[in-house]
Amino acid sequence: MSDILFHREDYVFSYRVAGILLRDKSVLLQKATKETGYSIPGGHVEFGETNAHTLEREFREEIKADIVVGSLKWVAEIFFPWGDKPCHQISLYYDVALKDETQIPLEGMFIGKERIEGRNFQIEFHWIPVSVLNQIEVYPTNIAALLSRYQEGVQHFVYRQGV
Repeated sequence: MSDILFHREDYVFSYRVAGILLRDKSVLLQKATKETGYSIPGGHVEFGETNAHTLEREFREEIKADIVVGSLKWVAEIFFPWGDKPCHQISLYYDVALKDETQIPLEGMFIGKERIEGRNFQIEFHWIPVSVLNQIEVYPTNIAALLSRYQEGVQHFVYRQGV
């Protein structure tokens, strides 16, 4: 299958879904091992896939965890640099829960696997207390504010980073 990820001469377009996994006042975040910024775990939707199937596949591939996909929480229009090109990303964020809490560590940090554009690499997964999200580098930067309104229904936002 092919990711819904288009590279054009002047821009990149990306369609991504992410799973918000909350447990004991912490949220599961991911970051590349050589990067400083965190994000909500997820991945690019493949042609013909539903958003729920994408999230189930991504969590299984990256951290060997089976999840239940809940309700849509956030709809995001995200603009950021992808290499030397601007990227326009549509990102949908869903509430997710673990089917089996023995499949992954439930605190601290652990390593998973990521594959994007034919490249494989390790990725770190961290349980981060929601109370410290404003003190770390996390993208989009408004995640703490969005989580404070988590029960208010679907929220839409536009986020611009360096473009």
